[in-house]
Amino acid sequence: MAGIGTRLLKITIGGTEYNAQVSTAKLTTAESDSDFVTFADAAAGGARQYNLEFTAVQDLVTGTLWDQVWTNAGATVACILKPYGNATASPTQPHYGFNAVVTEPDGDFIGGDADKSTTAQQTIECAWPLTAKPTKITA
Repeated sequence: MAGIGTRLLKITIGGTEYNAQVSTAKLTTAESDSDFVTFADAAAGGARQYNLEFTAVQDLVTGTLWDQVWTNAGATVACILKPYGNATASPTQPHYGFNAVVTEPDGDFIGGDADKSTTAQQTIECAWPLTAKPTKITA
């Protein structure tokens, strides 16, 4: 069994792969904050909220991930997370598919802090809520 490497992950959002624009991408889960819990949710241990959290470079050009956030806030987009970076999903190297609601970041959106590095870039940090638990894709 091979663990997940730190350089392999690929992310596709709305059919476009954004690996070159993303430095962090992860699926997170937490207890759902809900005033209404069904008996089915309670029996399953409680409802869960899943999120796609990522850090992306601020590139204001049309077609970038930053532009996806700017232009499509509120829209639901299909996404695929490929933890092993493989092109085709398999039982030993699955992909995860999900729909996420595009949400603008809390905090920095354009601009940020100065840095003496000549290669440093301004970034945004987003957390997009998923519409349901991700689906494991093995074929």
